[in-house]
Amino acid sequence: MEKEKKVRLASLLKILPPVEFCCVYGSVLHPNNYDKSTMVDYILGVSDPMQWHSQNLIMNGHHYASLMVYLGGAKLITQVADEIGVGVHFNPFVSVNDEMFKYGVVRMHDLIEDVLNWKTLYLSGRLQKPVQILMDNLDIGNLNSVNLKGAISAALLLLPAKFTEEQLYAKVCSLSYMGDLRMLFAEDRNKVKKIVQGQFDAFQTMYKPLLEEYAAKGLLQFSSSDGHQAVMSQDCGLSVARSLVPSLPSKVRSQMGMKLGEKTKLSESGQVIREVVVGSRDEAAECMRRVLRRKVMVSSARQAVSGLLAVGGVNAVNYLANKMEKAWKSWT
Repeated sequence: MEKEKKVRLASLLKILPPVEFCCVYGSVLHPNNYDKSTMVDYILGVSDPMQWHSQNLIMNGHHYASLMVYLGGAKLITQVADEIGVGVHFNPFVSVNDEMFKYGVVRMHDLIEDVLNWKTLYLSGRLQKPVQILMDNLDIGNLNSVNLKGAISAALLLLPAKFTEEQLYAKVCSLSYMGDLRMLFAEDRNKVKKIVQGQFDAFQTMYKPLLEEYAAKGLLQFSSSDGHQAVMSQDCGLSVARSLVPSLPSKVRSQMGMKLGEKTKLSESGQVIREVVVGSRDEAAECMRRVLRRKVMVSSARQAVSGLLAVGGVNAVNYLANKMEKAWKSWT
């Protein structure tokens, strides 16, 4: 990313309390997006959200819905995010230097838990797509490789024997939208396609090293090159499926094990390991699809309710109207 744009994106951090992690995501990162009216989306990781919001209310009280501030301040803001939502509080429509920002604040522990285990697939889903990391005190960027491997394994289970690189990234991108209630009425129906095609080079940078690692293990093959992208193939046999499932995050494997059954075995170090019983590739893929769909459905519904409460009536209506306008344009 060009230096000038990175400096511009980091300008928000100058007016906020210190954070442990910060990344920018969304359409502002598309190379061909020159629209400065686009709202810039951030995820901010902090060690103690209530303490952080207390500081930010003093520094930037106008970023918050007045009713939330009046009824309970930082404590209520944090409770709504944790107990109703999935641990993220968003402040949208924040204007700084004639630019519009939206930032979500999350506890670092919750961010790490989702990246490693897909507890909600809410933040981990965002980090499966290209982001621009501006602050990373705890090396989340490196930790995210676990998340990306899980995404590749899940995508391969859902893909046919032969596919293009773009189809692989589209499947990865779609994982966190399966079951998302917003996709029914408040999101662009072509969102996944636009994300992948608009940031194809960034997807390649993220995933190419891991794809080469999977190829070295015999889990996929680069069969040819179709211009700018590779054409790949995979063995859809049972043995490969049994190799892919253990790469899925623990929360997903646990829920799959409840449906398909589990078996135990001893590792080389003598630890007892639980494994999902995979009797059929199609059965395992469908079970995983249902698990992810339900996980995303629940987390998107919880976060939607939390968001409506947190941002207040006017901002909620404006935000939803913007989303529905984009969705409507994609359907017409």
